[in-house]
Amino acid sequence: MAGRDKRRRATALDDDERRGRRRQEEAAFLLHKIKELVGWVVAEVAAGRSPSVELHRYQNYCASASTSAAASPSTCACSYDAPVGTEVLSLLRKEFHASRLNVLLRVLLVVQQLLQENKHCSKRDIYYMYPSIFVEQAVVDRAINDICILFKCSRHNLNVAFSIPVSIEAIKDVVSVAHYILLVEKETVFQRLANDKFCERNRCIVITGRGYPDIPTRRFLCYLVEQLRLPAYCLVDSDPYGFDILATYKFGSMQLAYDANVLRVPEIRWLGVFTSDFEEYCLPDCCVLHLSSEDRRKLEGILTRCYLHREAPERRSELEAMLEKGVKFEIEALSARSISFLSQEYIPQKIKLERHI
Repeated sequence: MAGRDKRRRATALDDDERRGRRRQEEAAFLLHKIKELVGWVVAEVAAGRSPSVELHRYQNYCASASTSAAASPSTCACSYDAPVGTEVLSLLRKEFHASRLNVLLRVLLVVQQLLQENKHCSKRDIYYMYPSIFVEQAVVDRAINDICILFKCSRHNLNVAFSIPVSIEAIKDVVSVAHYILLVEKETVFQRLANDKFCERNRCIVITGRGYPDIPTRRFLCYLVEQLRLPAYCLVDSDPYGFDILATYKFGSMQLAYDANVLRVPEIRWLGVFTSDFEEYCLPDCCVLHLSSEDRRKLEGILTRCYLHREAPERRSELEAMLEKGVKFEIEALSARSISFLSQEYIPQKIKLERHI
């Protein structure tokens, strides 16, 4: 027994060393690329030439006004791996391009310092280093995306932290007796399940992204699914924004399309709540709300996305039913049956009977 423990600890240490070496190699490679780019830009400007930077553009889904066009894979160029176009930024030709390149180079200098000193900072920290130049946080966010595309890396490689200080690379051994992972849209639902001791009674891991998930939440979910080989279920409100949150986990977001492959969980299952649940569970009329004009526009836009025609027909049918009936309702509406109906009956029965999409 003692021998096995020693071997396990030795293996864990070896894994830590390998991860540490890999991070150092990645940082060294990025530093080399940053210095190379900055040096080239300076040399071009000094010679009176206009340096141009080419940025690939990625698109993990598209929207087509024609349903039939979206339904045909041959008409869709979306990819999780290949760029769908390029954008060229020239320093001396356009004021807008010059401003973007100026921001990009300043953010690069911050990233270079972080990598050299092995430190981390937040996107907000970077903004406050040059607030008069960056003007708003979105400018920094776009520059970070551009840098990731330029150097073919993910955000965490830049040592730029996010709102939740989670470093997946720092996680060592993950062991669990859970049977599945449950992702819930809102913290209120998370707290409801916690109060009902749902995890203990059902042997599962429950995660919430508190609405639209940030990158650490998405990376952590991907890590757990990959390491533990567990099925993952997603529980969201029956409204357009609930489905959009599910789609962010499953298909990735358009903003981070270049990094979708390492941030999405394609095998995640939609557990509910569904439009049909309202009638099936005999919920009172006061629980249902009518779709607003904004909800309808959002839903109609989602229904044009190519992946709903290419690989998710059941999900499309559910959304079409929502639009046709013109109603929505929240997960918490199930509490009209009983305070613990969600944890004691709805979720366990859905999973047991495989009533998911």
